[in-house]
Amino acid sequence: MPAKPRSVTASFRLAHERYATWGVDVDRALAVLAQFSVSLHCWQGDDVGGFEHLGAPLGGGLAVTGNHPGQARTPTELRADLAKALALIPGRHRVNLHAMYGEFGGQKVDRDEIEVAHFKEWLAWAKAAGLGLDFNPTCFAHPQAVTGFTLSHRDSGVRNFWIEHCRRARVIGAALGQALGTPCVTNVWIPDGFKDTPADRLAPRERLVTALDEVFKQPLPDKYHRDAVEPKLFGLGAESYTVGAHEFYLGYAITRRKLLCLDAGHFHPTESVADKISSVLLYLPEILLHVSRGVRWDSDHVVTFTDELQALAREVIATGHLDRIHLGLDYFDASLNRVAAWVIGTRNLLRALLLALLEPPAIRTAELTGDYTTRLALQEEARSLPFGAVWDYYCTRQNVPVGGAWLAEVKRYERDVLANRR
Repeated sequence: MPAKPRSVTASFRLAHERYATWGVDVDRALAVLAQFSVSLHCWQGDDVGGFEHLGAPLGGGLAVTGNHPGQARTPTELRADLAKALALIPGRHRVNLHAMYGEFGGQKVDRDEIEVAHFKEWLAWAKAAGLGLDFNPTCFAHPQAVTGFTLSHRDSGVRNFWIEHCRRARVIGAALGQALGTPCVTNVWIPDGFKDTPADRLAPRERLVTALDEVFKQPLPDKYHRDAVEPKLFGLGAESYTVGAHEFYLGYAITRRKLLCLDAGHFHPTESVADKISSVLLYLPEILLHVSRGVRWDSDHVVTFTDELQALAREVIATGHLDRIHLGLDYFDASLNRVAAWVIGTRNLLRALLLALLEPPAIRTAELTGDYTTRLALQEEARSLPFGAVWDYYCTRQNVPVGGAWLAEVKRYERDVLANRR
């Protein structure tokens, strides 16, 4: 049964008192949480299909599994699905667009021809809803990407095609940021790599450096725009060598002063992405986090409330540099209700951030005094503090469903709207 407002308030008062005895300012934690804007990825709603209708396979190491009914077929349907998800998530958030989601009026517009006008409906929708937009060039699912190489391709003609596409994507991103009054993060990810052991690892990376420098040649105002680059460990069809590896993009981001995108699914399963945050922030003014959940590999599962997610959120808060970290989601699952996937993932990320904000300060004090026994003891005791009651109260205050009550609304939407899509 959904929690009633009175019981939520009563539980919150008790939790508030309990946290106060641990020196935690719950009201401040809730105020900080309300400032976070998570960028919801549009491609969860239509299985990375886009609206170009070029007929090219998805490719690029990307694969979507499942056939749950209700996939968005048009931009209007996709925006309606996003609006439904956002109405069930506490706070004010953003939407992340890929270039393939432009609206081209039935005309064939190639990727090196895209313009701001192709996203005017997205812009109008975001402005009316009070949302920010982020952007990405789409360097996959295109005839010029079937070889598995784009910006690092040995053919200069292919490289120039993708350079122009990425250049135009940046211009579009800056225009979106200017129109909405909030900086747009335009993130460049490419699938380039070899399935088997390459004979030459250096040359593709040399070509990629030169290509990226061309992409970023035009200066754009920070007031409206941020550039990000995204590494990856490997992909389907690029298991043995990825041109844009972590070390490559780390060096590029530092020397060119770009944001480094850390995707939680783009590293070895034994690596801690959370541990990388404080290191990277020492050398870069800002970073981008793509929150995902890899299962055994970068399989982009819906974000759940795992230890890894909690560690990631804790590091975001612990740095104290919340204005330097941009948060977005990146997964796609067609085996379940796509609207629910957005709601589950975003609410879990926000829930993890709240848990980090409610961490008792005595834990850090114990570390500063060298009392590691107390630090460990308090870390474990803090696990049983009633943060769930604080989360429920936050949802009530933000006028979104408490607990699992949101699921009934998604089920109704599925019955009344999604089930009618064929």
